[in-house]
Amino acid sequence: MQKNLAVGLVGFGYAGQTFHAPLIAATAGLDLRFVASSQTQLVTDRYPQAAVLPNPMALINDPLVDLVVLATPNASHYPLACEALDAGKHVVVDKPFTLTLAQAKELALRAQVSGKVLSIFHNRRWDADFLGLKALLASGRLGEVTQFESQFDRYRPQTRDRWRESAEPGSGLWFDLGPHLIDQTLQLFGPPQAVFADLQMRRAGAQAVDDFHVLLRYPTMRVKLSASCLVSGGAPRYVLHGSLASFSKQGLDVQETQLKAGLLPDAAGFGLDPVPGLLHHSVNDQTQSEEIVMPLGQYAAYYAAVRDAALGVGKNPVTPFEGVMIMQLLEAAQQSAETGAWVKMESFNG
Repeated sequence: MQKNLAVGLVGFGYAGQTFHAPLIAATAGLDLRFVASSQTQLVTDRYPQAAVLPNPMALINDPLVDLVVLATPNASHYPLACEALDAGKHVVVDKPFTLTLAQAKELALRAQVSGKVLSIFHNRRWDADFLGLKALLASGRLGEVTQFESQFDRYRPQTRDRWRESAEPGSGLWFDLGPHLIDQTLQLFGPPQAVFADLQMRRAGAQAVDDFHVLLRYPTMRVKLSASCLVSGGAPRYVLHGSLASFSKQGLDVQETQLKAGLLPDAAGFGLDPVPGLLHHSVNDQTQSEEIVMPLGQYAAYYAAVRDAALGVGKNPVTPFEGVMIMQLLEAAQQSAETGAWVKMESFNG
């Protein structure tokens, strides 16, 4: 029998507490053995089997660690991932992969040279509504897709004193939610031809992007990605228009809320989306709607796939190459917002 992989988690803030630690602990074959955090008592209370180390390098250089998980501020992803790969560890990096396209390309090359698994935590590939959306597209019931809208809004009118809302590189909504929306779009439709973006700071006192609207051009369709901190309810999470039907889905995936409440993936009802999607089609010039029940959300599938990839019996669920593509789009959108022009993606390849 293959021994369990010893996992070292760097960072025990929101992402580490809510997503990574619970999902790692719930995955057979993974042992959460080490946590690098200043919150020693909190870690010990929740995961008494884990040794708390004083800093990231102590964890990365520990010979017992097989897999390093980086749930740290965005600016630290690149340097810490470099150190972990150089130390011969498998690595999971929370999104965004890096701060720049150049960093993403270098990390991808380092991972290739090292022979170790380097994966990016794009958990929203396993949202219940996204899994339902993929299945509906595969069924052909929409026909040829002409427009896809992906909107992820929040109502947080007051700015907060935290790094995600600071003026430092990699902060703001575009680097927080943008990678998720881009990744899901690439999974559905592949890379676009060009990007046009409006990235704004709309709240009083805002230091980072808190509202974005981004268009992606494809040969026969258009994609609209948007998010804002000043929208409260009402807007669908997804809208798809096709030659045979349209689809809309309200609400957000429940897994984040469930994990925050202490539920684990093996709990009854975990990942169950209570809001069905609606398929709209016309019959005799009358619009009819059909409820589409979503499959279960499957966040736990990510770490199970990472485990299998590290053991050499499965594929990396989110590859460095995919991370590079996402960074291409993040940077292209920033250039478009600065110039007010469409940016062709060909100039970012290579």
